[in-house]
Parts: sequence; C-alpha cells; structure tokens
Amino acid sequence: MSQSHIDIRNGASGACPRCESDAYLTLFQAPDRFDTADGRRFHVIECSRCALIRLDPMPDAEEIASFYPPSYWCESDRSVAGRLAEMYRRLVLLDHVHFVTHDIDRSAPILDIGCGGGSLVDALRRRGLKAYGLDASRIAASRAKSNYGLTVTHGTLADAPFAARAFSTITLCHVLEHVPNPMLMLEELAALLKPGGKLFVQVPNAACWQFLLLGKRWSGLDVPRHLIHFRSVDLEDLLEATGFEVRRRKFFSLRDNPAGLATSIWPAIDPALRRMRGVRENASLRMLKDLSFLALTLAAVPFTLIEAAGAAGSTVMIEAVRRGGS
Repeated sequence: MSQSHIDIRNGASGACPRCESDAYLTLFQAPDRFDTADGRRFHVIECSRCALIRLDPMPDAEEIASFYPPSYWCESDRSVAGRLAEMYRRLVLLDHVHFVTHDIDRSAPILDIGCGGGSLVDALRRRGLKAYGLDASRIAASRAKSNYGLTVTHGTLADAPFAARAFSTITLCHVLEHVPNPMLMLEELAALLKPGGKLFVQVPNAACWQFLLLGKRWSGLDVPRHLIHFRSVDLEDLLEATGFEVRRRKFFSLRDNPAGLATSIWPAIDPALRRMRGVRENASLRMLKDLSFLALTLAAVPFTLIEAAGAAGSTVMIEAVRRGGS
C-alpha cells in the first residue's frame, strides 16, 4: 500500500490495546460482510508504534451484538447438504483435535470457550475426553444440544460457574479477535487453569499471504465482528504478558485456511455467508453453489499448505502453558 493511501492521525481513536499508543494509520475502509450495518463502512487501522491492526472506532457492547445475525451460530440442518456439511466438518476438525490432544492430561476436564454449536467439544468427547463448552449465545447452546446431545453452559467468562484452577486444558478458537479487551480475557483464562495447564488459542493471522495479496477482501478481517487483527507476534506478546509461556504454533487449519481463501475469492458461493445474508435459492441452486464452494476450497489447499509452511498461514493456533508449574 503506497503512502498516498495512508491517513496518519494522532489521538482521535482509543488507545491501542497492546501498547496504549493513540497514534495510528488508517489502512482502509470496509463494509460489513453480512450486510447487518445498513451500508456503513468501518475503518481498519494500524498502530503507529506496535503495528497492531484493529477496528476503529471500537464499537460498544450493544452495537457489537447487532452485528451478529441469529443465523451466525447455526452449523447444520437436516437436509442432504446439511448432512454432507456435518461429515465435512468432522473430517476437517481432525488436525485441530490432534494438535490439542497431542500431550495433555487426558484424565482432566477440557473447556472450549466460545464453543458455538459444539463441534469441537463433540470431537473431543468422541475421543474419550471430558470436554465441556461455554458460549455467550443461547442459540449456540441450543444447537450444541440438538446437533450433538451436549449440554453447553450459556454465559460469559465473568458469570460462568467455574471454580479457579478447575481445568487443565482450555481451547479458544476464533474468539479473541471478537473481544475488545483481549488481555483481560487471557487473565481470566489463566485464573481458570491449573499451574502448568495448557491454553490453545486460534485466531486469523494478519501476517498471512492472503491478507498481503487480497487486502480488505481477505475474509479473515470479517469486518466489523473482528475487532482486533492479530499477527502471531502480537498474540505471543499478549500471552507472555498474561502469565503464559508459548510452546508450539501451527499455521495451517484444514477447517479454516482453504475455506477462508475460497470465500475471499468468491464470497457469493460461501454457504455460511449466503445463510447469514438471507439469500433465497431453490434446492438445486443451493446444491450447485455448495459443490462449487467445496471444489474451490479443495483447489485452495495447495496454496494454503505452502503459505503455512512459510509460517504465513491465514490462521495461527498457539499452545501456551500457564506459568507456575511444569
């Protein structure tokens, strides 16, 4: 991006949540991908001191809630396409499950924060683990029960009925980028973990090749629901500052990276986007679009594997250990 396209300001926005500087660069404006904001465009800015990328201005809690349509938490239905989507979801979760369960205390409980419809909790339970879910959406909790027979706790971390140091493992997949104060959330998660307990955090990676090539078309931005756009280094600094030691990283997700590139290239055929935009279509057209999206996702796999091999995948998952134990 040339300097002529960058607007330099000081003090007009809230302080950076990483370094507390109020100086920033405006990178671009972008509309809401789901069309929930009545045509409004949002600024995406970069901190002039630490380069953290974030939404500007940061919306308040009531405004944030308005950006999530009720269908946001729906994961599948009983149609043929829905059943095929569920089979695909189970397949692409395998690398997540392998990374999370590689070297953990399998006898102790696992908590998935922001579990959505419960697909990861279900996958962990199928491997004999004591997995539980927490989600702020009542709709998501209901879906977890209807789809997988799970009982998911509905609520936020602040009011969740969990004792301090109750868990040995916590997963946080695609949640932290939605949070206006990520440091506070990580401190709350540290309190729930036993010393030596493990936290697995996954976010879109703002240092990926897809963002470099596609700019504001990159689906990982998900304006305006994603409030902060982390690079791996940003996330690692936050983890270190909140009492964690980073152990492992992975930059490829079979579930997220290829599909993310596919929807960036051709958003009109993304099943989730069509659902959230309320697109009307008959069964034949729906199936044609779903199959086209699947084909584009499969075609995206080689590129996403290559960018991940260069530590520039479109997502990053980090394993971090709570200090205070081995």
